[in-house]
Formats: sequence, C-alpha cells, structure tokens
Amino acid sequence: MERTAVVIGAGIAGASTAYFLSQAGFAVTVVDAGVHAASHVPSALINPVRGQSGQVDAQAILGMHFTWALIRELSAQGHTIPHGQDGVLRPIPDDKTRAKFERNLPTALKTEWLSPSASPEPLSPGWAHVLRLPEAGWVDGEALCSALLQASGAAIIQGRAEKWTATRVQLLARPAPLSASTVIFCGGSVGSSWAGETATHRMGSMLRLARAPTRQPLSFGAYVSPDAQGGVLGGTFETPAPVWQEPHLPLSSLEWLLRKGEALTDLRGAAVTGVWTGSRLSGLRGSRETDGSWRLSGLSSKGFLLGPLLASGLAQEIAQELAQSHER
Repeated sequence: MERTAVVIGAGIAGASTAYFLSQAGFAVTVVDAGVHAASHVPSALINPVRGQSGQVDAQAILGMHFTWALIRELSAQGHTIPHGQDGVLRPIPDDKTRAKFERNLPTALKTEWLSPSASPEPLSPGWAHVLRLPEAGWVDGEALCSALLQASGAAIIQGRAEKWTATRVQLLARPAPLSASTVIFCGGSVGSSWAGETATHRMGSMLRLARAPTRQPLSFGAYVSPDAQGGVLGGTFETPAPVWQEPHLPLSSLEWLLRKGEALTDLRGAAVTGVWTGSRLSGLRGSRETDGSWRLSGLSSKGFLLGPLLASGLAQEIAQELAQSHER
C-alpha cells in the first residue's frame, strides 16, 4: 500500500511528525498556514524540571535526550541549528520551595545543588539555593523546525486546513482536496481555534536582547537565555484563554516581565531589540481520533522537550497500523 501522509501544521509537532514519517517511508505533504507559529520561538528551553514547583514529566528525561540526539543528527546532515547544551540554572527562593523540588526530582536526572555564591552565573540578591541541570539547555525553535522540514523532504503547501477526514484535507479557497493514506493534525493554538475547539491557550512573550545576560539560561517565574542573535527574557504569564487571541504584549505585562528578569540577574546593558509573542495550546492529544485521522498537539511549553519523542512514537504507530491494514 502506498504510504502518503498529510500533516496539518508546521510547528515542532508537525515538523517532527513529517520527519519521522518520511524516515518510515512516507511521502509527506505539510500544510502550513504560516500564521503565529509559537514553535518559532527564538530560544526554547529544553528543560525537564518545569514551573515553580519543579514538576518532571514521566517522559521528560527521555524526551530531553531524544531532542539533543535529534539536533546532533540534523547538524551532522549539514543543518544549522543554534543551540546550547550548557545546562540550565533554576534559582530557588527558599527552603520550602527547594524541598518541593527535591520531592519531584527523579533519581535518574542529573542535578547539582549550589549555593547562590557558587552559581556559575551572576544572580540578583534574594535567592536561597540554585538547582543546576547540566544536561538541559536551549535551542532556536524556528531553526529546528526548518531543519526537520527540510530533512523530511516534505512538500510544503501554504494554506489553511478547513476540514479533514482520515484520508482527505480540504483547504480554504482551494477546490480540490488533498488525499493521502494518513492525515495527522498537528495544529497549535490558532489551528485549534480555527477548528472550533475550546481548549486552554496561554500567551507568552519574549524580549529580544542585544546580548545574553548569562551564558547559561536562568529560569524561575521567567527566564533569561542566550539565543542566536544575543539573548532573550521571556515568560508565560497572561491569563489563560479558551480560544486563540491575536498575540500582543500589554504594557503591564512588559513591566511584570522586566521585574522578573531583574529578580534573576543584572540586566543592565542588555538593550531590548525586539519583541516576540506566541500562543501555546495546552491539553496533550497524541493518538488516533474517532474519525480515523491522527493527532499530535497540545504540547504547551513542552514542545521541544517532548515533541520529537512523541512524534517518533506516533510515526511508528501509524506505520504499523498501515502495515497491518494492508495485511488484512
């Protein structure tokens, strides 16, 4: 049976799915609306310890190693993907928060506790402890997505998917539908809203800085990190919404972000050169849908931590399902 696939969405979920399906022998077409791709973040943290309570997803360690291996694989193929696997520092405000983090840290995860005075990066006053995650780091999201799509050899169609079934995708303002043996929806926040879904959407913003305040990312509440052009100060802090909203950065949020950044480290001399804003979709779904199509979306802020790993597994599942249906 011919192996063809249409992937809706070109973010980290869609690009990864296209790449692994192509490795499984599929001829892939990617539908890219080209609108508000949250995966095109200038500096995404590949950080297994999340939030202000130190939660660690069950697949976080595997996902982190998988993403780094994928970046090395693509780099060896000649793709340029700015990144740094130099560790991530999590400043901790008090003993109670440290105890919460320690309860959540799996023994398999490499960690190191430091005093603020022993931190390899300068911290603002007021922190009680520092958790160093030596295997974590950052990656240029747009560069990784672009490399995955190029390496997949997928045909890219600019357009908006209006409706789809297990084997067909109808594009807006395009009479003839796209046909394939498999259809996978990997749309993000805006794609989910276009589909009429009610979900949880979280807006996040990032200030582009002329220089990186630190060589290793610092993260608690907000984060500072290097990127390909200098550095960033970012965070996800707007009130969650039930549908996608046009990305914007209110003045009150800008002030909040600057205060969070100054609480992490000295930002003097790090001139702001631009603003990036995107909306992330929460509510992970990575399986076959009732209509026979497949889906990988709702990764929220874990797109680069878990997306490639989950896409690889989904591609294998799709290939096996197609092979079994052919045998029947």
